Amino acid sequence: MNISDIDRSSIEKLKKLAQEKGLDITGGKIRRSSSRFCLGVEHGDYNGTELFGVGTDRFIWMAYKPNGTDRVRIYSDNFPNDGIIDFQLGNVPAPLAPETANSWARFPYGVDYILNKNGFKLNKGFDAVVYGNIPGGGMSRSASLALNLIITMMEINELKVEKDFDNVLLAQQVENEYIGSPCGLLDQIMIYYAKEGMGTHFDPKTNSIKYVPLGDGATDFRIVVMDTGTVRPGLEKSTYKIRREECDSFAEALAKEYGNLKCLGDVRDCNTFNAVKTKFADKPNWIERFDYIYHAQKRFYQMLDAWKAGDIETVGEIFRKDGIGLRDDYKISGAELETMCDIVRTVEGVMGERMLGGGDKGAAGCLVKAEAVDAVRKAVETCYPRSRPAFADKYAVHVCKVVDGITTLELE
Repeated sequence: MNISDIDRSSIEKLKKLAQEKGLDITGGKIRRSSSRFCLGVEHGDYNGTELFGVGTDRFIWMAYKPNGTDRVRIYSDNFPNDGIIDFQLGNVPAPLAPETANSWARFPYGVDYILNKNGFKLNKGFDAVVYGNIPGGGMSRSASLALNLIITMMEINELKVEKDFDNVLLAQQVENEYIGSPCGLLDQIMIYYAKEGMGTHFDPKTNSIKYVPLGDGATDFRIVVMDTGTVRPGLEKSTYKIRREECDSFAEALAKEYGNLKCLGDVRDCNTFNAVKTKFADKPNWIERFDYIYHAQKRFYQMLDAWKAGDIETVGEIFRKDGIGLRDDYKISGAELETMCDIVRTVEGVMGERMLGGGDKGAAGCLVKAEAVDAVRKAVETCYPRSRPAFADKYAVHVCKVVDGITTLELE
């Protein structure tokens, strides 16, 4: 594959880091894992809806090489204070261990733990250095890292999953069981299956993946991600956890009342929707979440048709409507995220905008006509520091392309 300038720069950085830290990656490989951009349905994964999104070119690069021992030695340039994480395979802290709660080490520990729990016996260690430029909220940095580590550890130990989708499930288990993050499968799916120039369509009823090209004649557009500069502490410590619990409780009540309804996404017709709202009228929080999921799922199929037709303007309109629903009904957005949305919404050429990811903090995103990208950047640079001075030196604007999710490069 063609090596981009950012790949070359990252490879040189990794080589330098390895030399400085005394880690041997000479003649090894680099695994590059992408970020993701969800077009619908955000927060639909744990509610049983279909999903659609793309991989984006903000990455995690991990250079690695077997070291002939049963130990993993790994260093991240993004978390230098943690130093080299050094552990024996099969000998890691227990899930949710307090000593790892604030360290990125919980990811390699978690992958070792989950793989062993699932019967994959690891005995071949490696040296590795890691660097990433994915913003810390909204573009799925944690899922990208977990997938990268899983695929790498499995490769080095000459192990394979029975079904390709198992890699996605293993990555979710790392976050759910070891780290304590109640994430669904959206992030892992959209990264693992991402394909350059394609949208990824996932159907939870069959766990099936379809690639959907953007229709001919589409307006030239860009995906722009606005990192607010805020730090999201993790899904397990955020409003996401509360929303997940609300929706899970509602799903249990639906199953008890109706039998055939197992999740919020199972309600797809108007009569059932109205009946459910009437039945649970005394649960206003549940109903608000339900309103968002129901209408976002209706819009999802319109969005998918628009994408296939190359009507990116309609895709943008639906993206905006979803954002309003996430803000007003799902109540999962945050002040800084909405400031970003308010700013870019005023720019001519922005087709749609909303918060991204788990909510509260992190990043917002928008679909922008190519000729309006500079205007969007200028608007954010002018207005955001004035509105949010505490983050004036922390925010960033990322203009992204649609890329493959998982790529392996040879280390020169």
